[in-house]
Amino acid sequence: MFPRDSRYAKARAFDEDPVLGEVFRGVRPRAIGPATGVLEHVVRSGERLDLLARHYYNDARLWWRILDANPGFLFGGDLTLDGFVGQVILIPRATE
Repeated sequence: MFPRDSRYAKARAFDEDPVLGEVFRGVRPRAIGPATGVLEHVVRSGERLDLLARHYYNDARLWWRILDANPGFLFGGDLTLDGFVGQVILIPRATE
């Protein structure tokens, strides 16, 4: 269903509903393990996850690694909120 190098490659599909006989066309959430090999980063005004990923990993598309390591974020846009300025976030290794 997904490319083998996708972070969703091991995500399970939904099972058929025994009552309705239908299957939800999606996948279950992927498992997110604890972040290892992390650095601490103090959030500054105007920072975004994609810019941090480009700085630390040289690849802005890896912003989701930082999001996974910081369960306090509900979505990537949280980092641009003034409430996070001055807080310490974790920057994990680019690969698991």
